[in-house]
Amino acid sequence: MSGNQELITESTRRRLTERQADTVRRLTDAAVEEIRETGFDGLTVRNVAKRAGVAPATAYTYFASKNHLITEVFWRRLNALPPVPAGGTRRERVNEVLREVALLVSDEPELAAACTAAMLGSDPDVRELRMRIGVSIRRRLEAAMGDGADPRILGALELAYAGALVHAGMGYTSYARMADRLAEMAELILPDPE
Repeated sequence: MSGNQELITESTRRRLTERQADTVRRLTDAAVEEIRETGFDGLTVRNVAKRAGVAPATAYTYFASKNHLITEVFWRRLNALPPVPAGGTRRERVNEVLREVALLVSDEPELAAACTAAMLGSDPDVRELRMRIGVSIRRRLEAAMGDGADPRILGALELAYAGALVHAGMGYTSYARMADRLAEMAELILPDPE
C-alpha cells in the first residue's frame, strides 16, 4: 500500500488504516477471550493488550476503557449482521430483527452480561457507540417494517428491546428467553400482519 493507505474501518475515535484495523480486531478478539476466562469484573485493557500482543499504550490509543472495548465488540457483531431479508410479513421480519439482535451474544453469557454493563457506561466513546448501536437497530427495524413505518411503533419496539436487554443483564431472564419475549412484545405492539 502507498502512503495514502486505504481507510477500511472506522472506530469510535478515528478512521483506521488496514494495519490499525488489524490491531483493533486483535484487541476485540482478545477481549472476548479474556472475558471467557476472567469475566467482566476481571477484565482490564492492560490484560487484553497483553493477550493481543499489543503494548498497553497502543490499546489505550484505540480504547479509553474496558467499557469502550466491550461496547466495540457488540457494535462490530451488530454491524456484521446480514441485511434484513425482504420476504415474509412485517411481523415476521420484525421478529427476525429483534431475535438476531437479542441473540447476538446470547451463546456467551459472560460476554452478554459484560456488553449490557459496558453499554451503560458514561464515557464519551461508549456514548458514541451506544448512539451508533441505537441507530443501527432502528434502521434494521425500519427496514423490517417497510415503507411508511409508524414512528410510534418503532419507538415502542426500541424500548421493548432496550428494556429486554437490561432485564436480561440484571439476571431476571436469559438472553435466549429474551428473544422469545421480544417476539411476544412485537406481536402486541404491531398491528395484525398484512
